[in-house]
Amino acid sequence: MPDSRFFESSNPVELGALARLCGAELLAATTVSRLISRVGGFADADEACVTFLAGRRYIDQAAATRAGACFVASPDVEVLPAGCAALISHAPQAAFAVAANHLHRPRRHVAVDTSIHPTAQLEDGVILGPNVVIGQDAMIGRGTYLSPGAVIGPGVCIGRDSFVGAQVSIGFALIGDRVRIHAGAVIGEPGFGAAAGQAGLIDVPQLGRVIVQDGVTIGSGTCIDRGAIDDTVIGENSKIDNMVQIGHNVVIGRNCVLAAHTGVSGSVVIEDGCQLGGRAGLADHITIGAGARIAAAAGVMHNVPAGESWGGYPAKPVKRWLRESALLAQLARHRTEG
Repeated sequence: MPDSRFFESSNPVELGALARLCGAELLAATTVSRLISRVGGFADADEACVTFLAGRRYIDQAAATRAGACFVASPDVEVLPAGCAALISHAPQAAFAVAANHLHRPRRHVAVDTSIHPTAQLEDGVILGPNVVIGQDAMIGRGTYLSPGAVIGPGVCIGRDSFVGAQVSIGFALIGDRVRIHAGAVIGEPGFGAAAGQAGLIDVPQLGRVIVQDGVTIGSGTCIDRGAIDDTVIGENSKIDNMVQIGHNVVIGRNCVLAAHTGVSGSVVIEDGCQLGGRAGLADHITIGAGARIAAAAGVMHNVPAGESWGGYPAKPVKRWLRESALLAQLARHRTEG
């Protein structure tokens, strides 16, 4: 369920009305009056929750869900459990996006006469630079320094002895102790998600959070997207360089290092102790095993086993990549000389 510190929810809606709103067909008429109050994923859903199934990757999770309803294409209706009402749609994700936009809205800054909202809680010893903006219900811990122009969104929590650089924007986020976020970083904006609907592309609401654990460093200009439904998580003591892009639902373990211009696509898992060279790019939904090393400018398309070193494009184990590169260079040289 979306965190109420960051999202406002509308009144529950009957399933029949939700089906009409989203252009879906409710398969079981007996569920027309079932009340739906939120959207969610398969794992954490209950009968007041609606989810969606788009593609075969999540068939097993759909079959085990406790959701009250699910947007689904007609060929996949049979995989849903008996208690889950089928909302048949040609574009399940787009229909889900319409439902999410109706049921949940991001909290925005409330206009007040001061840049620090009266409901914000600042412990003794917080230091504020000029033109800092802090939204309603935000919490800032003792010894934290907010540089000029920093914007802290509603409900955001920042721990103790942290540093927030100039012009940093933080929203939809829980930040730990001793975290350093350098100038111009953007934490918690929506991840990139769009679905094709009847009227064209529609943005898929991003209803998760960003969790930044203790001791993390985030470089200037880095963007960390909030989760789509689950959270984006940055593990303890990880160090992220300047101009890094981290997509929604990414989970980074402890003591990881990401060099400048690295791009991490959505739903990637980077386990503890990994090292990513500058301009490395990671495809979505892959896992980088603990202690793995990714060479600069590598394009990683598949899971990387723990402890291995990969490089190249598409990335592969470094020794293999170097042998292949040497062979290609040798062939090219012979062709030129011949």
